[in-house]
Amino acid sequence: MDSHLDYTFRAMASDVRLLIGPRLRRTAPAPLDAADREKAFVLEFGRRLSRFSADSELSALNGDPRLTVPASALLRAAVRAGLWAAECSDGLVEPTLVGALECVGYAVSRDGVTPASLCTALDSAPARRPARPDPASRWRQIVVHDEAGTIVRPRGVMLDTGGTGKGLCADAVACRLAGYARFLVDCGGDIAVGGLGAQFEPYEIDIEHPLSGDRIGRVSVDHGGIATSGLNVRIWRRPDGSFAHHLLDPSTGQPAWTGLIGATALGESALEAETLSKMALLGGPDAARRVLAEHGGVIVHDSGEVETVGPLEDRLSTPAPSRAVA
Repeated sequence: MDSHLDYTFRAMASDVRLLIGPRLRRTAPAPLDAADREKAFVLEFGRRLSRFSADSELSALNGDPRLTVPASALLRAAVRAGLWAAECSDGLVEPTLVGALECVGYAVSRDGVTPASLCTALDSAPARRPARPDPASRWRQIVVHDEAGTIVRPRGVMLDTGGTGKGLCADAVACRLAGYARFLVDCGGDIAVGGLGAQFEPYEIDIEHPLSGDRIGRVSVDHGGIATSGLNVRIWRRPDGSFAHHLLDPSTGQPAWTGLIGATALGESALEAETLSKMALLGGPDAARRVLAEHGGVIVHDSGEVETVGPLEDRLSTPAPSRAVA
């Protein structure tokens, strides 16, 4: 670890951290030069895909009255990632909820805004129920055409690439760091791990409890992705006194209160892990156990109880008292 570069900066309303090991090829840039290069890439990625910036490519797409809109390769990749997550989740993780997000109070960035108390919000939250896909949603009608360089979507449909965008960005940076022995890319909790050296010396990644901030446990990751979704980071009190957060039930357009307040998932990529963690949290406890069964994960109930799911148990060290699920 002493030979690793540890490099952190702010982008996409999140802390971004890069751990870069020794070069595999002499022609590869020095780790610090590579980190500077990737910082520029991530900042540009976030600038071009922010729905909070009026001059971003995503805002231009959402504001364009045409059904077919020219789109850059980056915008097409980001929209495709959102559609992939929607397909994998059968519409539970859905990229067309911009209008609903704005209605619940997430029309502008909440970067730098202190979150409301999750404990207080849970006390007054509505009855718990699993989120459900919206059968009337039109995400299946969105088409990305690479040859034509366009995106086709129904009139009035706006897209948000927020969560899946961070997973996509982490995976993209990981690909760009393939010339290094061992590396980790953390884009606001969406983490990609790679390099041959990580197979021999995995990274130890902490999982934080969404209520206390204490460490639930430490997961050993030697490749692929790990991601955490939770209600504690972006939660606020609305003018009527009720609480809202950014993870919506597509069937209602309202914040999802499912009995879970946090979910961590492993996957073959950061994008897959991000999608699985969202599916788990939105689906509630029973669905989460099914979603996380293959790769493993951790879920945190409203009560604060921590539950380890699937094969993660053997890779989670010093956990809080938890109940393992086969």
